[in-house]
Amino acid sequence: MSQSESVSSRRAAAAGTESKKHHTISVLVENKFGAFNRIAGLFSAKAYNIESLSVGPTEDESISRMTIVTEGDDQIIEQIIKQLNKLIDTIKVSDLTYDSFVERELVLVKVQSTPASRPEIIQIAEIFRAKVVDISQKTLTLEATGGKQKVDAIIKMLKPFVIKELARTGRVALKREFQGEV
Repeated sequence: MSQSESVSSRRAAAAGTESKKHHTISVLVENKFGAFNRIAGLFSAKAYNIESLSVGPTEDESISRMTIVTEGDDQIIEQIIKQLNKLIDTIKVSDLTYDSFVERELVLVKVQSTPASRPEIIQIAEIFRAKVVDISQKTLTLEATGGKQKVDAIIKMLKPFVIKELARTGRVALKREFQGEV
C-alpha cells in the first residue's frame, strides 16, 4: 500500500466516524509581501474559520511556514488544500491531521498573586514545567509551552487565582520523521 493510499484509507475510516474535525495544515510559502494576506483572504472569502494560525520563517529565510488549524469535514479540507495550492506564493501544503506530528503552543499568563497564593501558583507552574518570567507585588507572569491540552489545563488551573492577562500563540507543527516504535 502506497503512502497516499494509506492516508486515503485513514481519511475514509475517520470520515465514517466523524464528519467534522480539527485539521492541522502546514503551508510553505515564499516569504514575500502579501503572501499572508492572500491566504487569510482565501479563508475569509470562502467563510472558512481559522482556529489557530502561526507564521514564521523556516531554516531558509526566503520561505515561511504557516501552521493553520481549521475545522471541517474531509470535503471542505480537501477544498481548502486545493485553494491553497492555487495561490501563487504557495510552495507546499500538507494536512498533518492523519500523520504523526509534533505540535506546540506557547502561552503567557499574568496571574493575580499575593504572598500567600504565590507558592501555590509556583507549584502549579512547576507541575506544568512552566517558567516564572515576571514578578511584581501583585502578579506573577508564567510562560508555558506544550500541546493544546497542556496549555488549556494550565489556564484552567490558574483561573481561580484570577488571570489578569493572557497571550497565546497559535500552534506550530512539524511532521514526525521517525515512524517506528520506541
